[in-house]
Amino acid sequence: MSISELLIRLTIGFVGLFALTRIMGRKEISQMTFFNFVSAIAIGSLTSMLILSQNLSIRNGVIALVGWTIFTLVMDTIDIKSKAARKVTTGDPIIVIKDGKIVERALKKSRLDVDSLMAMLRQKNVFSLNDVDYAVFETNGKISVMKIIEQQAATKKDINKISSAKVYPIPTEVISDGKILTKNLEKLNLDQNWLQQELSKAGIETVDNVFFAQVLQDGTLHIDQDNRRVH
Repeated sequence: MSISELLIRLTIGFVGLFALTRIMGRKEISQMTFFNFVSAIAIGSLTSMLILSQNLSIRNGVIALVGWTIFTLVMDTIDIKSKAARKVTTGDPIIVIKDGKIVERALKKSRLDVDSLMAMLRQKNVFSLNDVDYAVFETNGKISVMKIIEQQAATKKDINKISSAKVYPIPTEVISDGKILTKNLEKLNLDQNWLQQELSKAGIETVDNVFFAQVLQDGTLHIDQDNRRVH
C-alpha cells in the first residue's frame, strides 16, 4: 500500500466514521446498551479494516460502513416503535433495591455484586442503604436511585440534627454475603461480640442469615437478611 493510498484511506475512514456517527445520533454514545455496544465495535472494526487492509477495496469498505449504519438505524427505528423488540435489543431495567432492601435475585440477574452496587450508590452520593427507597439498574449500565422521603429535600435544620447525632463519619459495611468484615469492625473500634448482640436484638441467630449489614453514622446497625435463609 502506497503512502498516498494510505492517506486517502485515512481521510475517508475519519470523515466517514464521523459522518456516520453523527447520523446515528447521540444515543449511540450516551446510552451504551447491548446493541449499541456491538454496533460501535463493528463500526470501529470496519473502519480499521478500511484504513489498513489491502485486501479490502475502498469502495467495499465504504459500502460495508454505510450498510452497517443503515442496519443500525433500522434496528433503532424498530427499537423505538416496538417494546417487544426493545426488550431483545436493550433489555429491561432491573430493580436491585426495593423498599430499602437489596433484591438478591436481581443482583444475580444483572451480574452485580454487593461491592459494585455500593460503589454505584456512592457515585450517587448515597452512602447508606437506609437512605434508599428504590434503586434501578438501567439498561445502559447506570443506576438510578430514589431516596426515602426524609432524604429527598433535607433542610439546614435536618442537616444540623444529623450532624449532632453522628457517631461515625460514613456508614460502614460489616457483613457482606454472610461474611463478617473484621477489618471494618476494627476501624470502628467494634468487635464480633457487639455485632452478635445487635443481630440477636434483631432476632437473627447467626451471621449466615445476613446478606448485608452496615453500621450507620448514628451507631445503629442496618441489616439486610439473606432471603434464601429466612424461610
